[in-house]
Amino acid sequence: MAQQLDRLQNAKILMYSHDSFGLGHLRRCRAIAHSLVDAYKGISVLILSGSPIIGQFDFKARVDFICIPGVVKLRNGDYTSLGLHVEINQTLAIRASIIQHTAEIYSPDIFLVDKEPLGLRGEVAQTLKLMKLRGTTNVLGLRDIMDDAEALQAEWDRKQVVPALDKLYDEIWVYGSKSIVNPIQGIELPESTRKKMRYLGYLRRQLPENGYLSGDYQSKPYLLITTGGGGDGELMVDWVIRAYEKDRKNEAEANKPGENELLSGLIILGPFMSKLAQRGFRARIRKIPQLQVKTFDSSIEILMSNAIGVVAMGGYNTFCEILSFDKRAILVPRETPRMEQRIRADHASNQGLISMLKCGESENTQLMIDALKSLPDQPLPSSFGAGELLNGLENVNQRVAELIKQAD
Repeated sequence: MAQQLDRLQNAKILMYSHDSFGLGHLRRCRAIAHSLVDAYKGISVLILSGSPIIGQFDFKARVDFICIPGVVKLRNGDYTSLGLHVEINQTLAIRASIIQHTAEIYSPDIFLVDKEPLGLRGEVAQTLKLMKLRGTTNVLGLRDIMDDAEALQAEWDRKQVVPALDKLYDEIWVYGSKSIVNPIQGIELPESTRKKMRYLGYLRRQLPENGYLSGDYQSKPYLLITTGGGGDGELMVDWVIRAYEKDRKNEAEANKPGENELLSGLIILGPFMSKLAQRGFRARIRKIPQLQVKTFDSSIEILMSNAIGVVAMGGYNTFCEILSFDKRAILVPRETPRMEQRIRADHASNQGLISMLKCGESENTQLMIDALKSLPDQPLPSSFGAGELLNGLENVNQRVAELIKQAD
């Protein structure tokens, strides 16, 4: 028993997060890493990430990261190098080399891959094979929803994912609940692969230890409007700003300014929103007294916890935060290039956890005005059992301990 405890307290976890765009993969890995080092004194977690802004986040002791060269996905589906002035194949070769050599030297007990079974363009395939030979436990972590079944089946067939799931992975963790949705429903998988799947629950979020709120956000009620990374958030932000613009005009025309106006709002544009779009939105926001704007805040949890309600697109991390902080929310999910957000919002809306507006309705400005004004009276997610879904981090911690002990 003492030997098992010593092995657990000195375990090493390597995480891979490809992060070609957005913040979702990085923030999910960071939440898991922080939970593990809180649970087990001595355990170390190393994150391999392609996020260009990973350095803007704080990490706890015994959590560190290696930033691999970044790539950007183009509108036609191809990739290009983000910072290096070299061909994409060269960048991918450098990334694959860093990943494999890091794994060789770090020699982790568990190799946890986020979402992409073989990594970006197959860049972790060789590392997975090497870790398998060395006796490392390879684990794939999937969010609650991947995509619509037909699209996911075609993608996995093209990338030859299913054989890899069967041969290279020891377990598949789903950070969600079957009561919401099954991420591989309709996907053709062998029974041996399905037996590797474990539904661990959604990942509860905590307030950062060193974060704080400025006076403005402590003293007055406000709505938080957040796009996540922001690269695909322009439609939602425009819709919200139009709602405030039209509501002010309606109030002025009725000669009853302030009588039934919208609550103050804080808009987080996101670090990956285009500079041109940001400039346009900021110019409009300056004319609206109720609105304030920020590009990015690494402590978004604090802003969300103090908000009256949330307007968001429906990415995985934002959904977890809405449930964790028990916030009334309107989701405006994107529907391209993946249906993931729309499927999540549909299921959550059907269970009463959130309300939803569809992208196709965005020309209807009054619809957004009405939704924003009714948001403070919306039932809390806890009214519909949200707290029971949020046991993911505890289950990850427990499963890591079990895997380390089994290795002995």
